Parts: sequence; C-alpha cells; structure tokens
Amino acid sequence: MAENLAERFAQTRRQTEWLCEPLETEDYVVQAMPDASPTRWHLAHTTWFFETFVLSRWQPNYRPVSDAYQVLFNSYYNSIGEQFPRAHRGLLTRPTVKEVFEYRHTVDGRMCELLGAATDEELSRVVELGLQHEQQHQELMLTDLKYLLSCNPLLPVYRQSGRRSRLSVEQFRWLKFGGGLTSIGSDGDGFTFDNERPRHQVYLAPFVLADRLVTAGEFLEFIADGGYERPELWLSLGWASKQDLLWQAPLYWRKRGDTWHEFTLGGERVVDLDEPVTHVSYFEAEAFARWSAARLPTEAEWEHAVTGLPIAGSFVEGGALHPAADKSPAPGGLRQAFGEVWQWTQSPYTPYPGYRPPSGALGEYNGKFMCNQYVLRGGSCATPRGHVRATYRNFFPPDARWQFSGIRLARDA
Repeated sequence: MAENLAERFAQTRRQTEWLCEPLETEDYVVQAMPDASPTRWHLAHTTWFFETFVLSRWQPNYRPVSDAYQVLFNSYYNSIGEQFPRAHRGLLTRPTVKEVFEYRHTVDGRMCELLGAATDEELSRVVELGLQHEQQHQELMLTDLKYLLSCNPLLPVYRQSGRRSRLSVEQFRWLKFGGGLTSIGSDGDGFTFDNERPRHQVYLAPFVLADRLVTAGEFLEFIADGGYERPELWLSLGWASKQDLLWQAPLYWRKRGDTWHEFTLGGERVVDLDEPVTHVSYFEAEAFARWSAARLPTEAEWEHAVTGLPIAGSFVEGGALHPAADKSPAPGGLRQAFGEVWQWTQSPYTPYPGYRPPSGALGEYNGKFMCNQYVLRGGSCATPRGHVRATYRNFFPPDARWQFSGIRLARDA
C-alpha cells in the first residue's frame, strides 16, 4: 500500500511538470485575469498543500522551506493563516520559476521519504486528497494558460494537436428516463470528495435527455437567430452579465470575415460545427436551452442517467485538449457522458442532506463555496481520466466561461 501511494505521488507530480514542458519562462508568471492564476503559482500551491497538510503533521520537527511561502501560496485556508491576494498573484516576480521548481523537488524528496514507510491510514487519506487536489490544478493550469495565451495577438500554440477526423453528427435524439426514488452521491467506495457525500435518495419526475452534447453548429444557429440580442431568453442576471461583458459568442470565438474561428491550445482554427460547443457560461447554456424549448438537466437527473456507463471520452491523456465530435458508430444510448466538456446543470451548488464538512482546515476545501455557484458534471478534455466519476460535483459561478464547459439538453417527459 505504501509503495503504491508513493508511486502514485511521484507519477502525479511528474504529470504536472510534463504539462509545463512546452512553456517558456515568461509563460509561467503572467496572470491574465483575477480568476486565473499563473502557472508558477499552481506549481507552488500544490507543493504548499503537501508541505502544510502532510509534512508539517507527520514529519517530526519539520520546518517549512520558506516562511514566506506559507503566505504566498496559501489559496483560501483562513484557519491556516494569511494569504497573498488572489488577484495580485501575477505581480510576484519572486520567487523565480527556478526557485519554485527547487521548492517542489525539495518537498517531493521529503514526501517520498515519508511515504516509503507510510502505515498511517489518516496519512494515506490526506495524501490521497492532495493527489486529487493536484489533478484539479493540472486542469486549472491548462484552462488558465489557455486564457492567457488567447490574450496574446500572436495566438501562441501550447501544443500541436493531432489532425481531426471530419465527422457528420446526426440530429440528437431524446432518451426517456423513468421517475421515482433513486439514490445519488457516493457510497464511500473509493476516493470521493466530501461534497459527494452522503449518498441519499431523491425523487425524480420522468424526464428526457438529449443523447449527445450540443454542438458548435447548433449554438451557431442560436447566434444567427439573435440569441444574444433577445432578453426574453435570458435570466435577468444573465442578461446583465451579457450586457456588461459584451458577450456575442462563446469565449475564444472570433469572426474573421464571414467565418467563425476559435482559439484552442493547439492554435486558432475554424470552428468545427460538429464538435461540442465549449467555453459557455451557465447563463448562455440556460438561454440556449430556453431557445431550444428545453432546459438544463438537474444534477440528480444527470447522475441517474450516467450511472453504470463506462468512463470514456476525451481527457487530458489524449493530448487533443479540445472536445471531439461524437464518434459513436450508431446512436442508441446516452453518448458523451464523460470527457469533452463539463456539462452545466440547473442545480445550485448546495450541501447534500446530512453533509458535514471535515473538521480542521481541510473542512474549508469544499463546503465554504456552497453559495452562488452551479454544479457541472462529467469532466472535460482537460481533466485527467482517473479523476472522473459519476458522482463528481464540479462547481463554478454562473458567469464563468474560461473552463471547458458545455451543454446537454433536458426536458420533462
């Protein structure tokens, strides 16, 4: 068990640094908006997590690598101490990128020594949480970097993606699901975050789901029909956001002449009409659903529908870093359940019945954010495949667009 945990720790840390290989030093340090952190900060913060919650607790007489790092790289753990303001992370020119990598490698060495003889179940539990936390930041590194590179008029390429196969996507079909009592949430088998627990029963009225994700071509029809100019399609707060932020299309879409292009981590290219639309906010997803005479699914409907399906789709390991058109040989069941894009639900991010946050500072991990956010499900093309499961609850504010977020439609049966 100790050997497996130590190897998984080393592999996860290597994967983070592999994602950095295409970067130049300048790419690590810039913060393009308050919600997106510099890559260097992600590298240091995930290291701070292991130093703060593992080494300082289980390694006798442990002294931090730097007292300053305890403040600079604390994200939001108020019970741990002071934090450097999130919106100002891009102002830090020191420590240097080289010093941050040295920090990572020093902590990695001490962690490997500790894990080599690990027998404490609580230690293993916290290390596992740290690994899952690092996988979350691997995805955030990519989404934040994509936003950063998109701000550069040179439109830099992060990694060349493979040639796309042209697919003609059929009209989606509605799949019917019966109502009644069903159970959602984790039953405690394997790792889950605290916000996935406890497992509990919910009542569902009969409903239908689209068998695949909404495509860019379908979203383009919404735009062509004046979707961004029709207030009757939008929630009031969504309309205000659209007006204030001047939304006219999904994030990263740019019109060149008569043709829509989009920026990807593989560079700018013509929008592929058969690929899932991505980088839309909850407000845009909800407006599109209303335009379609449909709605967004609840998270309970989504989980009920995908339970038992294989974890298959586009994930970070595939290297495309962009959602793919549906490759199913023939329709029949629910497609694109996982990977490609995070799927907005209409469910506010709130605690499950009986939820209790963990005690101590780790109780701040999820529970404190259960306000003014909406749940997304399914993972994306930037998510590690092993990080995805049917019960996983992602969450973002309704105006967030820089995440790989998309749409699946639902209706009452």
